[in-house]
Amino acid sequence: MLASSFTEDKVEAGLDEAGRGCLAGPVVAAAVILPKDFSHPDLNDSKKLTAKKRETLRAVIMKEAIAYKVVEVQAEEIDKINILQASFTAMHRCIDGIETKPDLLLIDGNRFRPYKGIDHECIVKGDGKYLSIAAASILAKTHRDELMTKLSEEFPEYGWEQNAGYPTKKHREAIAKHGTTPWHRNSFKLLPEQKTIDFS
Repeated sequence: MLASSFTEDKVEAGLDEAGRGCLAGPVVAAAVILPKDFSHPDLNDSKKLTAKKRETLRAVIMKEAIAYKVVEVQAEEIDKINILQASFTAMHRCIDGIETKPDLLLIDGNRFRPYKGIDHECIVKGDGKYLSIAAASILAKTHRDELMTKLSEEFPEYGWEQNAGYPTKKHREAIAKHGTTPWHRNSFKLLPEQKTIDFS
């Protein structure tokens, strides 16, 4: 059973991201503030849920949350500032735009760039420990998966409707054959380094 909150009295926002390890598409962050008495038997780390269950929970979270915000940081910006900073930037923009301002940020993972004026706690595997982080993980992943499925209609060769931009064999074979798209992250190693044979 996931914990409902980290503190008893503070307004807490759980934050998580999706798509850090992808070769294409944005990194997506979400912030969610849940009521202190919120509970749901199925709410868990998005990676442990089926796509169907994630979609069901997505609707529940959007209906029941006190506030939530989902933000994309695109490949072009990722290439400029690197993926870690892009993830932090996406989370910061979630807090910038969320309607209810939290007193405490619960961050999934072990690192975060402090947000001015709001305390934070970094929680390793937090999406499997706290409801608000799990909720954020679901909103981020469902938003991103939906986007990548939509983009796959324009770029069907890459299989994004199945791999969501992650470095699968099919995705890398498509990059080798068709090249990159405007959605690819050029700062990432898009193809494995070719082995060279020294005949000297």
